[in-house]
Amino acid sequence: MDGLILLPGQGRTLVTKAQDITFKATHAAGSSVSIFEVVVPPGFDVGAHFHEQSEEFFYILDGELDLLAFEPVDRTVERWQDWKSPTGQTVVRAGAGSSMFVPTGCPHAFTNPTNTPTRMLFQAYPSPDHERYFEELSDIFSAGQTVDSSAVQRMRDRYDVHQITPLRYGPAPSDEPQNLEHR
Repeated sequence: MDGLILLPGQGRTLVTKAQDITFKATHAAGSSVSIFEVVVPPGFDVGAHFHEQSEEFFYILDGELDLLAFEPVDRTVERWQDWKSPTGQTVVRAGAGSSMFVPTGCPHAFTNPTNTPTRMLFQAYPSPDHERYFEELSDIFSAGQTVDSSAVQRMRDRYDVHQITPLRYGPAPSDEPQNLEHR
């Protein structure tokens, strides 16, 4: 089997109301890890969630995201941005060159709190679950002017996405971090 080389801008791209996702390495190409380039728009918040069977890796290429990857003392259901771990870890404001590894079962989240898009490389193991997830998400987001939140939740349930706080997208509330560590 041959390898795969993609130059900038190459790969199959899904454009949704929430994110642009370009498939870089897929199950169909023989990869056991799904790799995507994702553009996260201002205000997008994936919501805190965990996976029972998947591991994920995020690498910020351009821009900033607020990141969380720990079990909090208290899993509040409305906002993850105020969570703290038993060791005092809090949400981190991360810029280009920052990464986040998420082992199976670990609560995690990211949001773009700025007014500019953020570009990240995202890897999910095993493939092809996240590939199918993004394809179905694109279909749901493209179905009309409004997004059917119950359809999104049913889809997330099928793909091992155990939501803790809500998925949100819309204008960024502020470009200023609120009591967040900047790395």
